[in-house]
Amino acid sequence: MAKRDYYEILGVSRNCTERELKIAYRRLAKKYHPDANPDDPEAEEKFKEINEAYEVLRDPQKRAAYDRYGHAAFANGGAGGPGGKPFGDGFGPDFASAMSDIFEEMFGDFMGGRQRGGRQRAQRGADLRTSMEITLEEAFAGKTVELTVRRAVACEACGGSGAGEEAQARICPTCGGHGVVRATSGFFAIERTCPTCHGEGRVISNPCRVCGGSGRVEREQTLQVDIPAGVEDGTRIRLAGQGEAGLRGGPPGDLYIFLSIKPHEFFQRDGADLFCRVPISMVTAALGGEIEVPTIEGKKVKLAIPEGTQTGRQFRLKGLGMPVVNSQKRGDMYVQVTVETPVNLTPRQKELLREFEGEAKNNSPESEGFFARARKFWESLSE
Repeated sequence: MAKRDYYEILGVSRNCTERELKIAYRRLAKKYHPDANPDDPEAEEKFKEINEAYEVLRDPQKRAAYDRYGHAAFANGGAGGPGGKPFGDGFGPDFASAMSDIFEEMFGDFMGGRQRGGRQRAQRGADLRTSMEITLEEAFAGKTVELTVRRAVACEACGGSGAGEEAQARICPTCGGHGVVRATSGFFAIERTCPTCHGEGRVISNPCRVCGGSGRVEREQTLQVDIPAGVEDGTRIRLAGQGEAGLRGGPPGDLYIFLSIKPHEFFQRDGADLFCRVPISMVTAALGGEIEVPTIEGKKVKLAIPEGTQTGRQFRLKGLGMPVVNSQKRGDMYVQVTVETPVNLTPRQKELLREFEGEAKNNSPESEGFFARARKFWESLSE
C-alpha cells in the first residue's frame, strides 16, 4: 500500500515553518498517544505514522531530500527513515527528545517541570524571623527601635554577580548554557540540574574573592523599626525586602518581627481595654471616700468610692485604655476594688470592733441573709 504524504499526515503545508511543524506534531501526538488510547490498534498505528513523518520533516537535510524525491529518498536504506532504520519503529533517540517536550507540556505544571530555556530562574531570598519584647507602656505610646540582624546581602565587591575583576562569564561547556543536562533512557528523557554550573547556564573564570562566587556575603545590619501605638501581644511586623538577598539577581526576602509584651505591674489587657485591681480599706468601703489610681500614661486619676462598696465592684473610666492601631479611638480602663480585712489590730482597735459588732443591726445584709437561709436549711433536715 502506497505511503501517505508526510505533510498530509501532519496536516501542514509544504512551506510550513519549523514552529508550525512542531505545533502540529505535538497536537496530533497527544491525540493519538497510546496511553490516551488504550486498546486501540488504529490509534497506535497513526501515532507511529505521525512520528515517522515528523522525524523526517524536522531535519532540514531529510526534509530537503523528501521534498525532492519523496518516499524514494529513504527506500532501500537510503538517507534515513523507515528503510534505513535510523528511526526503526519510530521510537529512536530523537523521538525520545521530542516526547520529553510533550510529556513536559502535558504534566510539567503538575510535576513542577523545568523552566523554559533550561536555565533556572532567579530565586527570591529567604524570609527571616526575629522576636522582640516591649513593655505595655511602649505598646501604648508606640516607638521607633533599632534592631540588629545578621543576614546575607548582595556582595558589594562584585555587585552580586559572583565574578572577580576581569572575570568573564562563559557558557557552561557541560550543558551548553541550558542549566540542565539530559539523559535519554528508552521512551523518556530525564533532565537534572547541571553539576558544573549548578543551573546557572554559565561559569565564571575568576570568582569574586570576597564572596567566593556566590554573590552574597553575611553582614550585620542595624534597622529602624517603627512600632505603632496600640500593638497587641503576638503582633507581626513585616519589613519588606529586609530578608536574605536573592540568588542569581532575585529579589530579597522579607523580615518578620514578632512582638511580645511584658507583664505589667498594675494592668491586665483585653484588646483595647485595661483592667486594674485596687485594694481599699474596710473603712473606705463602708463610709465611702476618694482614691487615686494610676493610668497607663503614668498619670493618676481620682475615683469616688460610694459608701457600702463591696469587693468585686467594678468602675469604668472611659477612654483611659489602650489606643486602637491606626485610629483615634481608645479603649476603657476598668477598676475592680477588693475590700481588705484589717490585720495587726491593737487591743483598742479590737475593742472598738467588738463594740461595733454589738451595736450592728442590718449592717451586713448579705451575710445575715445567707445565714438565715442556712438555718432554715438545717431545720428542714432535722424535721
